[in-house]
Amino acid sequence: MDNHISNSLIDKIKPIRLLLLDVDGILTDCRIFLSAPGEWRRHFSIRDGYGIKLLLDNSYQVGIITASKSADIAERAKVLNLTYYYEGSIDKYPAFEDILKKSKLKPHEVAYMGDDLFDLPILEKVGFAATVSDAMEEVTEKVNYIAKRPAGNGAVREVCDLIRRFGAYHE
Repeated sequence: MDNHISNSLIDKIKPIRLLLLDVDGILTDCRIFLSAPGEWRRHFSIRDGYGIKLLLDNSYQVGIITASKSADIAERAKVLNLTYYYEGSIDKYPAFEDILKKSKLKPHEVAYMGDDLFDLPILEKVGFAATVSDAMEEVTEKVNYIAKRPAGNGAVREVCDLIRRFGAYHE
């Protein structure tokens, strides 16, 4: 893994204590399906979930900030025992500010993964900004890291592994 990780990227990851995630396009592949009238569902990766569990087990905090409001996302957050969960607003910045206040962390101690325009205000503020290869171009131009694995299928795990390897509580 170290072959493609620069020292400047490692320096951005070193202070990280908290990973915040968007859902659609990061934890999922952006596709939803209707399982029953009014019940939209997503596919989540077991590998991504295990990466999150490993971070939590190593003293990191993990949270979701999503514009969606859906039972399947809420259930996934509950199963993963996430530190923070904010849903239902396309303006994610107030949730980010609330998390900073509650966690007593500074923006440079936070990593964020997002893939679309409404993620930019947070991506531009955090210490380590990451996305997926099929993110919107305006996002890929602003981040520190673009995951090699696809959204909803290992991209989050890839970033979790980087944080575990080089972050504030590295192994």
